[in-house]
Amino acid sequence: MRLEFEQIRTALEEHLSSINENSSEIQALFDFLHQLEVKVDKLSMRLDQMQMSSPEKISVSPLDHTEKKIFLVLYTEETPLSFDEIAVRANLPKSIVPDCVSNLILKGVPLQRSSYNNKLFLQLEPAFKELQAKENLVNLSLNSFL
Repeated sequence: MRLEFEQIRTALEEHLSSINENSSEIQALFDFLHQLEVKVDKLSMRLDQMQMSSPEKISVSPLDHTEKKIFLVLYTEETPLSFDEIAVRANLPKSIVPDCVSNLILKGVPLQRSSYNNKLFLQLEPAFKELQAKENLVNLSLNSFL
């Protein structure tokens, strides 16, 4: 009986040894995957930074005087505006504002649209607003308003 217990004990020790080896391998693989995940996250952050630092070139066709007035109203406002509010701020007839806004969009000016109580509100996309401030894509000058 003692011999049988000894054989069982030896078998259990071998089994325990193999479990420990497997556990070590699993832990090493887990550590490797964790390091890989950290590197992928860093790479993702770098790609995001590169994309933000070199935005796509946006081209805007030249705007006429009325379109520039409407653009300036949208550019200087932080909140979305309705067509009526744009007309008042640009000192233009309400009837021409929708056509001018459509022309702005056709000429490449990105606008965000939202609606509230069945009324359309517009504002410049923030990224374009920032790009306009840096690069003057619309070619606004003081002379264009005099």
